[in-house]
Amino acid sequence: MGTATILSLFFGRSKPQFTGTDVFPLTDAIMDFDDSSEGSTRPARRETDASKPVGKRSNAQKWSIATALIGLFMLATLGFHALDMVRLSTVYVLAGMAAFFMLAFFAVFKTGQHFRFREKRLKLPIVATALGCMLVVVYLEPVMQILLAPFSFVALAYGMYRISRAKAFVLAVGLLAGYALVIVLHHAQQQNEALLRLEILHFMALAASLPAFAFLTGKVQMLHRILHRASRKLKNIQEDAQRDTLLGCFNRRYIVAALEEQRQLADETGIPLCLAVIDLDHFKRINDELGHLGGDEVLRSFARVAQENVRAGDLFGRYGGEEFLLIFPATALLPALNTCERIRAQVESHAWKGLPKSRVSVSIGVTQYIPGESVLEFFARADTAMYMAKEGGRNQVVVEEPVVKGDPSVSVQMLGPASI
Repeated sequence: MGTATILSLFFGRSKPQFTGTDVFPLTDAIMDFDDSSEGSTRPARRETDASKPVGKRSNAQKWSIATALIGLFMLATLGFHALDMVRLSTVYVLAGMAAFFMLAFFAVFKTGQHFRFREKRLKLPIVATALGCMLVVVYLEPVMQILLAPFSFVALAYGMYRISRAKAFVLAVGLLAGYALVIVLHHAQQQNEALLRLEILHFMALAASLPAFAFLTGKVQMLHRILHRASRKLKNIQEDAQRDTLLGCFNRRYIVAALEEQRQLADETGIPLCLAVIDLDHFKRINDELGHLGGDEVLRSFARVAQENVRAGDLFGRYGGEEFLLIFPATALLPALNTCERIRAQVESHAWKGLPKSRVSVSIGVTQYIPGESVLEFFARADTAMYMAKEGGRNQVVVEEPVVKGDPSVSVQMLGPASI
């Protein structure tokens, strides 16, 4: 009876029923592959990953934000000009100042001069420059003081995460002092009592609200720091939940979930998928000779060797004890086989501490996913190939090629030191 026929007796399309055997023990580990609860409302991991916050902004995005804020003020100025309230020469002055300072800051960032400062993003000088330019425009066109208050808040908000509360107060005081100077110059030049009263009213409103806004930026910064620390802690907790604490590779819960996810992806897209089951040979003997601490060190060394020889994108994790899973997403059988053989050879030639050379070896079973099969059937075929490697003398890779269900013939290939 062929292996595929035997498997079909154990793994039907309905929920499989198991008996305890040496090959497929009835344990919690095996039951991790029970994917019969297709109606589960729990989202797939790739769906939750898609909802994760996007990483830090690129430099292009940061410049786009700054340019957009400058553009808003320029657009409002053009609107005032369209209403014949602002002269065209003032628009030119504003455009010239914006272009000059943007090029100046761009040159500073491009040459790396900003690294000489404690605050690498230079938010304080950028905000101070923006406030100074607005005061120049207000001096040229008194009507533009209508925009001074709202855009002052916009400028301070732009730098609130990087500018401390004390520096925000300094900026607020500097803006109020500059605005007071503009009021004095306007009155000295125009002797317009109505304009003076209006400007004093604007000044009083700005003097009452701007320090309060600077005070609140400190609260926002505190909240931002708390959230940042909490986010880092959650990220560390999530990382710990995915990793085997002893070996550093993925743990069983994560690797089993990843296998189910990759199986679904293979069904949806038709891309190939391979799986290898890796087991250390005679590990009980190693534990007896070295003790459990020495055995743990062997496991750590093996995990390090294996992870150094897998490709980017492959998923390697501890399934239980001395047994490991290696998932090959979007990979055909031959490349997966080559990686497995490379791992086997590296383990065999590794200089193990406390053990003679080549004393540690691995048996590996690898197979390719058959579209439509369950994850348990997929795993069982790779697990069977691994046991065939052990029965065939250990320290070898056994490949069980995928076949259509019902086909009694199964192509099995053994690779090991004798066949190289």
